[in-house]
Amino acid sequence: MRFDLDRQHRRSIRFPGNDYSRLDLYFVTICTHGRECILGEVENGEMRLTYAGRTVQWAWDALPKHYLHTRLDAFIVMPNHVHGVLKLEEQDPGSSRRHALGEVVRALKSFSARRINRRQGTPGAPIWQRNYYERIVRDENELENVRRYIADNPAKWADDPENPRLHPSGSA
Repeated sequence: MRFDLDRQHRRSIRFPGNDYSRLDLYFVTICTHGRECILGEVENGEMRLTYAGRTVQWAWDALPKHYLHTRLDAFIVMPNHVHGVLKLEEQDPGSSRRHALGEVVRALKSFSARRINRRQGTPGAPIWQRNYYERIVRDENELENVRRYIADNPAKWADDPENPRLHPSGSA
């Protein structure tokens, strides 16, 4: 199939002019492909992770091993999405290039998708939506609010716009 710019061009959700490799704290949300609930389920306000959900947690925890300038903060795996806070820090002066936020998120998605698909015998099957959502966390007060939102997410799943039981069509 030939690439058609008019049909296949995706509008970027990135903030124009922002340098996503600069030293910032980011709140990211990544949704599963089709918002399918493959990562686990909420029982009595607590997440019960599937193999796929545990794999995503493993991939998140491994990010600083691959991206030395990345520091992890709050994180939650939900049935069909994840929320996390990460910080891009200064690297040692002698180290190679710094990776932008998009590269770190891409790594999380690809590390987890490859392992999930290998276990399920479905190589190349989509696990994640193509994009992700991010917001720069500007101060300590906002960081505390984001951390609380992440921690409270499972208890509020029944009212979450990402919950397919509330929005059976698949999108909020």
